[in-house]
Amino acid sequence: MNTAISEANTVNHSVVSADRWVAERKTLLAREKELTRLRDQIARERRALPWVRIEKDYTFDAPEGRRALAELFEGRRQLLVQHFMLGPEWEQGCPSCSFMADHIDGMNVHLAHRDVTLRVVSRAPLAEIERFRRRMGWHFKWVSSYGSDFNHDFGVSFTPQERARGQGEVYYNYGMQPFPAEEAPGISVFYKDDAGAIFHTYSTYGRGVEVMMGTYSLLDLTPRGRDEHNPAHAMDWVRHHDRYEPAALAKTAPAAGSCCEARD
Repeated sequence: MNTAISEANTVNHSVVSADRWVAERKTLLAREKELTRLRDQIARERRALPWVRIEKDYTFDAPEGRRALAELFEGRRQLLVQHFMLGPEWEQGCPSCSFMADHIDGMNVHLAHRDVTLRVVSRAPLAEIERFRRRMGWHFKWVSSYGSDFNHDFGVSFTPQERARGQGEVYYNYGMQPFPAEEAPGISVFYKDDAGAIFHTYSTYGRGVEVMMGTYSLLDLTPRGRDEHNPAHAMDWVRHHDRYEPAALAKTAPAAGSCCEARD
């Protein structure tokens, strides 16, 4: 990262009296409340979206054996899927998708008690998924969509023909745009009714996946923020959690790059 740029907001920063600080903080609080109300409104609009019934029989490889999409719900009515960028024969998963996944194990117990099952899905074969999951020390359930249309149908895997036809652009996040890999990040939501019918209710891509990145919400409270001042290299600082430099050296660590940089 560019340390000079990342520290620009902390060098010669304005220092005021406590009374002046409280006055300016109240102004910002009003804006924060506007954002909270807008977020609540958008959540209501999201829940009001129409649904699409799933007609295709998707199956996945799980450690317990072959599983249909309906079985991934594990008795609950709502299913959240993280589309994790780990393609066949990849050496390791995407660092940014791994950053997302680092938050799952702590959330899972709470989601389960709100009638939500969260599953991670990748196109890599199950053996490759399990090898990487063990390396990262994760406990959540992760299944393989290898050989199925699931990733393609939900807009997170692209064939060489699609990439060539679009001259480097693919249909992602509901429009044509450049994407540097054959896999992309996303989150999809499904609902299963009492009759067993499954519906696709929502998917989000690009920067929409930040909903899983609680670390970002905390960084946004700090003076230096995310240290992402160049949109072309957003998330360059993110590493697999077992590949970080010691914390004392973090601000001088070289950028490693990311396979799924933040995009609107």
